[in-house]
Amino acid sequence: YRETIKGTSDVEGKHKKQNGGSGQFGHVWIKFSPSEEEGLTFSVSVVGGVVPKNFNPAVEKGLQDSMLKGAYGYPMTRLAADLHDGSYHDVDSDELSFKTAASLAYKKCLEMASPVLLEPVGEALITVPDGMVGDVIGDLNKRRGSVMGMEPDAKKKGYTVVTAVAPKSEMMDYPIALRAMSQGRGVYAFKVTNYDVVPNMIASKIVEEYKKSQG
Repeated sequence: YRETIKGTSDVEGKHKKQNGGSGQFGHVWIKFSPSEEEGLTFSVSVVGGVVPKNFNPAVEKGLQDSMLKGAYGYPMTRLAADLHDGSYHDVDSDELSFKTAASLAYKKCLEMASPVLLEPVGEALITVPDGMVGDVIGDLNKRRGSVMGMEPDAKKKGYTVVTAVAPKSEMMDYPIALRAMSQGRGVYAFKVTNYDVVPNMIASKIVEEYKKSQG
């Protein structure tokens, strides 16, 4: 599974630590929003050098490291982050401080920007005798699958190729189910093509199971 956000949030991350002599200081304002691209889309629109350019890579790295875990414990993807404001200290600011500030901003984003769970979805090609197409479609519907098309098999007379899109989690036992359904005459191929939002009821079960596994 993966996670992304549905909403946008403009949040502050401030890391300040004083221990005797030199301290640590990093301060960022980052606007988070959903992105079409996989992973992190990082941009900088800071004006007037309030965050020196040499700290930008540390902010980006802080976000990338934090994205290994989303609100539900799965990796975050399709996230846009724009560093647009902040402040620094001549002596106390360093890369680690800004990396920490970025991770604090990310945590706030998870609370405010409506995170959602994504699941791998793929294309299934199912070849079965013509008389079994109805059974296959009925079974796919139960698996949250959508039939995209059907055509006669060019190589095998009396067979139909059904093209469908379905979540990977619903297709794990499909080879066994198809064998039973088609008395061993069905052929099946599946490849993951995308990630889609998990329906709420199913997402809450997955999150519940994840929490249990974490004790």
